[in-house]
Amino acid sequence: MAEKITCCDKSYHELDPSELPLSCPLPGMSHWNGHPRVFLAIEDTGEARCPYCGTLYILKGGPLQKAAGH
Repeated sequence: MAEKITCCDKSYHELDPSELPLSCPLPGMSHWNGHPRVFLAIEDTGEARCPYCGTLYILKGGPLQKAAGH
């Protein structure tokens, strides 16, 4: 059985929209080299889960509002 790759100190992270775009692992994480860097789409749903380590990312304030007509 393969060992689970870990990069995060907790099972979820809350992000401010100013921290986008989102990639896992985040630069400040203690295990920043736990798995390949992957960019995650969080803007439309307000949450995303890393396919490598399973960390859940939650966008503070929920999904971003799109401008009308865009």
